[in-house]
Amino acid sequence: MITASHNKVSDNGVKVADPGGEMLTQDWEPFADSIANAPDPDSLIQLIDEFAKKEDIPLNGAKTATVLLGRDTRPSGESLVEAAKQGISSVMGAVGSDMGVVTTPQLHWMVRARNKDMKASASEDDYFDQVSTSFRCLIDLIPKESHQGIGKLIVDCANGVGGEKLQVLKEKLNWSDMEIRNSGKEGILNEQAGADYVQKDKVAPQGFGPSDVGIRCASLDGDADRLVYFTIIPNGNKQINLVDGDKILSLFALFIKDQLSILTDDKNEYQPRVGVVQTAYANGASTKYLNQLGLQVIFTPTGVKYLHEKAHEYDIGIYFEANGHGTILFSDQFLSWLEDRKSSERDLEKHNAAKRLWAVSKLINQAVGDALSGLLLVEAILQHMGWSVDKWNELYCDLPSRQLKVKVADRTAVVTTNAETIVEKPPGIQEAINALTVKYLQGRCFVRPSGTEDVVRVYAEANTQEAADELATSVATLVSQFLGFHS
Repeated sequence: MITASHNKVSDNGVKVADPGGEMLTQDWEPFADSIANAPDPDSLIQLIDEFAKKEDIPLNGAKTATVLLGRDTRPSGESLVEAAKQGISSVMGAVGSDMGVVTTPQLHWMVRARNKDMKASASEDDYFDQVSTSFRCLIDLIPKESHQGIGKLIVDCANGVGGEKLQVLKEKLNWSDMEIRNSGKEGILNEQAGADYVQKDKVAPQGFGPSDVGIRCASLDGDADRLVYFTIIPNGNKQINLVDGDKILSLFALFIKDQLSILTDDKNEYQPRVGVVQTAYANGASTKYLNQLGLQVIFTPTGVKYLHEKAHEYDIGIYFEANGHGTILFSDQFLSWLEDRKSSERDLEKHNAAKRLWAVSKLINQAVGDALSGLLLVEAILQHMGWSVDKWNELYCDLPSRQLKVKVADRTAVVTTNAETIVEKPPGIQEAINALTVKYLQGRCFVRPSGTEDVVRVYAEANTQEAADELATSVATLVSQFLGFHS
């Protein structure tokens, strides 16, 4: 078994991937929590021993285990990796392998590549070679009538590890039209920069200003697993037009649907199943757009672990959260069929469609959301379409929305169902929310308990910002009445 851990953006965070390089499966989470909070060494050893027996994992050296370790650019990473290596070496047959400074998604990619026998000793160089080769393939397949420049790209790297990695890709691709800012050489990690800051505050990151108006801009988060795009509004005091994860998902879904429509027809015995997976936080306009494309949209509870698991149920599963974390999954059956079509198809248009889809499957990081590979795929599709970022942003207009949180005495008193959109307990609150929501045109509202603090989160949409604000505030008051602190 190969697992992976990575020092994430939090001060002492450790991120663990499953043997497929993907997010840790839900049934392993309690174990991960328990060992992270073990009170002493003896308790830690006991917990590991009990879990190993439960999962039938040999700890006697009968099977070797390699643990891939990565870190970000902070000085604390070196000592954390060294401590992890010492702990790993105490397990018979286990070896810790330091992969150096890497992004979180790169480490996930390497774990997946090794365990899927794509490359027994997959390294960071292999990652760069695969994504750059796949990107070039997509660019080479752009129809001549669409092959035109789409202008300069400026990327905010949040002063995180993604800055130096994007520089490698820029050099590999000889990408003169891309400028990297907040690269990490100076500045503080995620300080007024990064995808999370841009997406939540809807303002340009530090280092961006009036001279960047009209230029296509993108922002990665600190460990490069989230991606959003934006343009700066003229005379807007750093206000932006945001192109978030919902719009990235819609762009990917449109491109894949277009290529499949070329490649498949009623004569094909095999019809790939495409599923788009969202949470209730996805803007309602994006869901409507995807439905208009004829795509099946499925909802899950909030969290990448739920989205990723559901996406696995389809031949092509696409998911993104609005914060820019997401990816595309391809089933083995689909990839086998696609490889056959790629090698046997005589019709040039269909042959090229098969090659494009194959390149997408190699470019996107199927283990986890990856801002670097996602950025390259966005850029390739925009060039294929001949679209500016403004044209892309016109796919649909987001409904105005508002998010609030309400402090409550006990968040566990709220029990939800239907992908967290309906409150089952306490009784009566859902009916009251419904009564408020129907008063607003295009109104939609749901509440859900936080997973980390005693608050209930409120999300509301309506046809105007004023209406969305009013609906959210009214429901927040309602939640406080049902669940707040009472004397």
